[in-house]
Amino acid sequence: MRLARAEYKEIVRWTEQLRPTRQCMKMLKERFPNHSQSTLLSIFSLEYQKRTKRTISRHHTPDVIESHYQRYLSKAKAHPTAPILLELANEVALSPALMARIILDRFLQDLEGGMPSKTVLNSMLKEPSLIPDQTLANNVYQCTINDCCYGPLVDCIKHSIGQEHEVLLRDKLRERNLSFLDENQLRAMGYDKTPDIILEVPIAVEGHTVHWIESKASFGDDHSHRTYLNEQFWSYWNRFGPGLVIYWYGFIGELDCQRDRGILLKDCFPTDIVTLCHTALQD
Repeated sequence: MRLARAEYKEIVRWTEQLRPTRQCMKMLKERFPNHSQSTLLSIFSLEYQKRTKRTISRHHTPDVIESHYQRYLSKAKAHPTAPILLELANEVALSPALMARIILDRFLQDLEGGMPSKTVLNSMLKEPSLIPDQTLANNVYQCTINDCCYGPLVDCIKHSIGQEHEVLLRDKLRERNLSFLDENQLRAMGYDKTPDIILEVPIAVEGHTVHWIESKASFGDDHSHRTYLNEQFWSYWNRFGPGLVIYWYGFIGELDCQRDRGILLKDCFPTDIVTLCHTALQD
């Protein structure tokens, strides 16, 4: 879905009052019923991550960590079955999954007598049953399943959705009998930084030549698109020529301003593809 910047800003303003919980996502969908759940979640996730980057440092000072930990211990002792960490995260406006990580890290410091390894910490966050304290294990689990922006569950979902859309892109290309090389094939050939698809024979989309296609299972906002341009898209353009980026969950319409320079934006697989064969037949 291509959104006008004003419409995008309206959604962003409304997300500022929301927490990263699945209940809040229901509220967002009710407020903007004409937009898909995936688009709204992607916009909210991007905005919440920006907000978190601005404030996360205050939660990592030793005194604040100790305060959070002691409050957790006190409340967990009095109410061992209550969702203590989830409530604490909401109270201090922190992602539940990030709060769980802070408290688990502090717990393991006491247990092991020093800083725990990231491997141990990450394995327990992914599988809370490994945590030797049942109450903490339950709290970490509750934080993980109720956070829609951070945590191992979200990471797994994002990875799966990204792969799903790459498969969808390849299927669409095969349906059109378009010959291509995918990212895995390109890496096997020695390329280190590649788009998802290189077309062996270029196509034209809306009058623009396309040599490569990049699949993004996210919403394209100003910050993410600028980052992708600088870190990926322009390097693809320099190496392979003009290309197409598909933001499957939409983008700010005004960002589609680099067509004449060789980068085209779409929110779905294009239907008006012109191939070399079609051009030859017309001639």
